Amino acid sequence: MRRPDSVERLQALQNAILESIARGEELAAIMTTLCEQVEALAPEVVCSVVTIDDDFRLRPLAAPSLPRAYGEAVNGTPIGPRVGSCGTAIYRKSPVEVTDIATDPHWEGYRELVLPLGLRACWSSPIAARDGRVVGSFAFYYREPRGPALFERQIVETCVHLCAIAIEHDEVKTRNHRLAYFDTLTGLPNRARFNEAIGQATRRTSSRFGLILIDIDHLKAVNDTMGHAVGDRLIEAVGARLAAVAPEGTAFRIGGDEFAVLVPGCDKAGQLRGVANAILAAMHTPIDCEGTSIVPSVTIGGAIAGEDGIDSVTLRQNADFALYHAKETRRGGYVRFKGGLRTSMTRRIQTIRSVGDALGAGRLIPYYQPIIRLDSGEIRGMEALARLRLDDGRVVAAGEFQDALLDPKLAYRISSQMLPAIATDMAQWLREGLPIPHIGLNVTSADFQKGDLVQRIVRAFERAQVPLDHLVVEITEQVIMGGRRDGVARTIAGLRERGILVALDDFGTGFASLTHLLDFPVDTIKIDKSFVADIEGGTRNGAIVEALIGIASRLGMRIVAEGIENDGQARRLAAMGCRLGQGYHYSRPMPAEAVPAFVGSFSRALPGSLSRPAASAA
Repeated sequence: MRRPDSVERLQALQNAILESIARGEELAAIMTTLCEQVEALAPEVVCSVVTIDDDFRLRPLAAPSLPRAYGEAVNGTPIGPRVGSCGTAIYRKSPVEVTDIATDPHWEGYRELVLPLGLRACWSSPIAARDGRVVGSFAFYYREPRGPALFERQIVETCVHLCAIAIEHDEVKTRNHRLAYFDTLTGLPNRARFNEAIGQATRRTSSRFGLILIDIDHLKAVNDTMGHAVGDRLIEAVGARLAAVAPEGTAFRIGGDEFAVLVPGCDKAGQLRGVANAILAAMHTPIDCEGTSIVPSVTIGGAIAGEDGIDSVTLRQNADFALYHAKETRRGGYVRFKGGLRTSMTRRIQTIRSVGDALGAGRLIPYYQPIIRLDSGEIRGMEALARLRLDDGRVVAAGEFQDALLDPKLAYRISSQMLPAIATDMAQWLREGLPIPHIGLNVTSADFQKGDLVQRIVRAFERAQVPLDHLVVEITEQVIMGGRRDGVARTIAGLRERGILVALDDFGTGFASLTHLLDFPVDTIKIDKSFVADIEGGTRNGAIVEALIGIASRLGMRIVAEGIENDGQARRLAAMGCRLGQGYHYSRPMPAEAVPAFVGSFSRALPGSLSRPAASAA
């Protein structure tokens, strides 16, 4: 029979539970308190709350008066039409009142779990969210065969409503936490969670761990050529493989193509290298991306806490330095941080910043080095070389800011500023009637990756009203190997279709150069100066150069010898059949305003002579 203060006590219970929900207490603790207070209101009952997971399996949430073994026994049980009172109530989405567990068919196969506990009856009510989903059940167990009394029905009505509020509130909290701390594409913890984790790890003075940073290679090329859906599939696959290799909870996605792995208990270089090698090995299996097979490639940098950085900022920076160095020297491999990397990378960052400032101030200028016909002494072109004018007025060659050219954004900006400048200079020389048939421009992998090189060239030369057949685009084997082969080949074909000549620069310094001549047809081969330097002594260099001249001739390509420094080299090259050359023997690079005077003085030299007065410009 209901006690006089029962309604007030039920109201107090409701207020207390709502307050606990508002304070953000843990769901299990709130439900445990609810069960305990309900059992105090109705001493004849044993109370429990269960939820279901995404696979519709029972997950005990609170049952303070039931033994732990009972919860463990029902945990993970699929709901169904005859799964006790709770599993059936959730399945049917309606209350299930079992007045005698010993005989009721709903408990067949499960009654031995509760009868030994002295429980004879069970009434379970489904807990429904506002959108109609059943998210759990609230149950009363009785120690004698019977159904619920009137006041017990009032309790259950109130408690089911409270359970629904609490579970939905927890779902929102969990969803918000996941959005804040987990990556939606890979399911891995995100940058925010990584920052917390590495901060906590470095604050523990006794903590030993390694940090591995991973970049997916060529993700932008995949996105640009195959679409972002394929790129996302690649990211997802790499994330899954990292999660499988790394200990649970230690792999993170910290950016678009960036991942991190914390390696607990790691204080030796060999341990860190072992994890890095395991990650590289996990990438070897191809993945199917919408019918296209891709083998993921990643580059890895690593650092060890304590030895390579005590605080999280230093450790992360040093792992970054190792990763950057790996991308430049061992793409697709692993590099561990060493002290010298920090100095070199700091210098590179400073160089990049200085070059960026110079570009912003318009202090990038082209210098020109002539290309000479060796047998007649005619000027057959000019190669444009980037120079920077410093604040003090000094002009520095590209060798002094080579590190900046490794940065794709800066390399792209450099070519973007060089194009209109050389087009303007060529237009002026044409107006003056200077005999300069071609002007050459070096481009980098960044120009090909962007995919707009042809359009940029056409735009710059059309504005200057210079025909495109006056331009030679010079590429290196690094350009060919640094991008997708089909993308580079299409761009080269697009250039040549518009009358733009293409030259393969520094030929012989890379890998498989002859193969590249088959796959990437060009108009000109520029033999690297390292072959020219020893050509007079009858060394193997001479044999290689002579063979290359013969191959180029048969393929219908021109040869330009770079780095000619004396008359003997020029005569030896001419005797081999090389027609074009450039180097300090003829002129150092010069500013545009010095070109007309140089051309005039050069033209007055006797025809047929291989020796020419060198320009004095630095």
